[in-house]
Amino acid sequence: MPTHPFHAPRWLLPAELAGLSVDEPRRRRTVRDWAADTALFLVALSFMVVNAEEKPYYAGTVPEWFHTVDPFVTLAACLALWLRRRHPVAVAGFVFVAYLIGDSASGAALVAVLTVAVHRGWLVSVPVALAFLVPSLWFSFANPPPGVPWQAMSAIVFLMFVVPLVWGMAVRSRRQVVAGLRRDAEWTARDHEHRLADARRAERARIAREMHDTLAHRISLISVHAGALAYRTAQAEAGAGRPLEAGDVGAAIDVIHGNARRALVELGDVLEVLRAGEEEPAGPQPRIADIDRLVADAEAVGQRVSMTVECEPTETLRAAVQRTVYRTVQEGLTNARKHAPGAKVEVRVAGAPGEGVVATVSNPLAPGSAPGNAIPGAGVGLAGLAERVALDGGTLEHGAERGCFRLVTRLPWPA
Repeated sequence: MPTHPFHAPRWLLPAELAGLSVDEPRRRRTVRDWAADTALFLVALSFMVVNAEEKPYYAGTVPEWFHTVDPFVTLAACLALWLRRRHPVAVAGFVFVAYLIGDSASGAALVAVLTVAVHRGWLVSVPVALAFLVPSLWFSFANPPPGVPWQAMSAIVFLMFVVPLVWGMAVRSRRQVVAGLRRDAEWTARDHEHRLADARRAERARIAREMHDTLAHRISLISVHAGALAYRTAQAEAGAGRPLEAGDVGAAIDVIHGNARRALVELGDVLEVLRAGEEEPAGPQPRIADIDRLVADAEAVGQRVSMTVECEPTETLRAAVQRTVYRTVQEGLTNARKHAPGAKVEVRVAGAPGEGVVATVSNPLAPGSAPGNAIPGAGVGLAGLAERVALDGGTLEHGAERGCFRLVTRLPWPA
């Protein structure tokens, strides 16, 4: 609607007229953007064409030069709409000045209000819409069209600016919802990647523990036999002991060969996890009943072991718990061979449904063991065993007490 010339309010002039959008990053226009901008430009231009056909009814109430410059400022306002995406408030301010001159810029004014509502929040878009609405209502009240009540004209003017304002705010809200959903999806994807990375690290740690548990026992047996062969050979060469007989060498080689073969088989079982991607190795897992075989292997290399098993596993004792009991005994025997060679090892496994299962491995400390003869890897097995026990809901205790090293694992056994 035509208006009396007014000056733009001061609160529109400072930072808001800079038109720097903080809501949307600058991006190149898509085909859809070009189509929308072209359509809105033609709509704004059509208002100028319609008003140019005949003089308005209020022609005598405004200065004559308004009619002269009206087409030029309206065309400039329409051309300024091409910058509305980057500078919505600045373009609205420029269109506001053109709208103060005449009716021809009404289309550009509607597009400007719509644009500000889409690209800025209601704190900016509502004042901009009021800046256009207030002078339009005043002019309509002062110069109503012939035969049209001022109330009806005021309602038309009110809807003319409120509709694009509400429409633009609805479009903005929808865009914010879509952007929020997109951010949530990106966050979910990143969180999923982090979870996968954590799962891979946990799986690598679990596989490392399995490899240590399965191989350390066999390697320690091989190391003990190889060390014994080297020691007796050196003693025989120095004349301090009898030479090795073929039967002794053959027996030691059989033990070394057998444990090396078993180590390779167990290593293959563990690596099957990497190939199959399963939670547990595909082959049968050790249980409490397999502790006898474990002790027999240790005794075969000369380790003195006293074993007591007071536990009859039932279906309520999970396979994972039985495997942890087995690994506890295995770790205790391995550590005894490493740090207390020749010492007698006591193994005791006791438990009952509802009371839990306790595995204890103890051996006297060796006061004068040579550091150079120790097998590397001290402490790694206990750390992995502690994590395994924690996952099963149990507790692990280990340490020296009264000249004896004790390793105790307590695990739950539901009734």
